[in-house]
Amino acid sequence: MPSGAQLPPPPPPVEIRTWPDRPSLLADRAEVLGELVRRHVGGGRLALLLTWGGLAALGWVFIGLAVVFHEESLDPISDLIAVVTFFVGVAALVPAAVFLGLDITRARKVRALLTAWGALDREPDRDRLLRMPRLGLAWLLSSYTLCAAGLFTCVAVPASATPGEDPYGLVVLGMGAGLCAWITGLTGAVTAFSHRRWVTRVLAAPAEGPGRPAARPGGTVRPQA
Repeated sequence: MPSGAQLPPPPPPVEIRTWPDRPSLLADRAEVLGELVRRHVGGGRLALLLTWGGLAALGWVFIGLAVVFHEESLDPISDLIAVVTFFVGVAALVPAAVFLGLDITRARKVRALLTAWGALDREPDRDRLLRMPRLGLAWLLSSYTLCAAGLFTCVAVPASATPGEDPYGLVVLGMGAGLCAWITGLTGAVTAFSHRRWVTRVLAAPAEGPGRPAARPGGTVRPQA
């Protein structure tokens, strides 16, 4: 089984499949699907998504504070603090945004592999363990909470700001942090719905073909990066 940054390979084409029998195919299928589901909707990925989203929001807060410090600057020391705060915010925001983008790209690859491996055959007893209803609910609740909080912040902060009195930086701070929360929540919601759609369209659908996949003796499947 691949580890680290590797993903399992897609199943080989029908003409070169090398499983000696159906139980061997089902065993490989169950192992690969278990790993893919863990990487798609596992608790570790949810925690990582929330961490990167929180880091992005924190970075934007620092950028907003830098704008506030610059607006209310009275001496060079205040300007220096604003510059330092701005770069601290950028140092937190940029890596978080990059890793969020990489996570979304990787999730697409995982979903494609889930569909390919799930379509090989059906095994109701093991497939039932892949549905992960509790984790799916955790993804949905946390995602809806973030989306609601983010949208509320994006609307409430500029609506409550008083022109000429409230610093422009506070509006930047609030809207940026709200946008980070909304994007993180939207990513989580897409993940939860994608997993549910995979369960209903792949695991609950009949296996493709009139029989079982052809098998040939002596084959192995190697991971790909």
